[in-house]
Amino acid sequence: MIDSKSQEVRPADDEVYNKMEDVADELPDSSPRFILLSYPLTLSSGRLSVPYVLLYYLPENCNPSLRMMYAGAVELMRNTAEVNRVIEVDSESDVINIEAKLQGSE
Repeated sequence: MIDSKSQEVRPADDEVYNKMEDVADELPDSSPRFILLSYPLTLSSGRLSVPYVLLYYLPENCNPSLRMMYAGAVELMRNTAEVNRVIEVDSESDVINIEAKLQGSE
């Protein structure tokens, strides 16, 4: 999350989730979030892949000033976390179904 007073990007928690449903349940209804995701999956070729991506959660009913603050920080997060890919999601169902997007990218 981004602290609106100091403009610092800070972790909301150090929780490690094992299911995407748990991640989706923890997301706020109207605030953006950055989620670093390392998600093991088996590709159609049978090869194991563990993509490391940044999920940029931007709900539709988000405050415009928060939207701008997070939009300005996306590249900073990408570079700092050293992820290859940023995936924008706008709903809990997008987060739960992220495996389909990850499968399509490999």
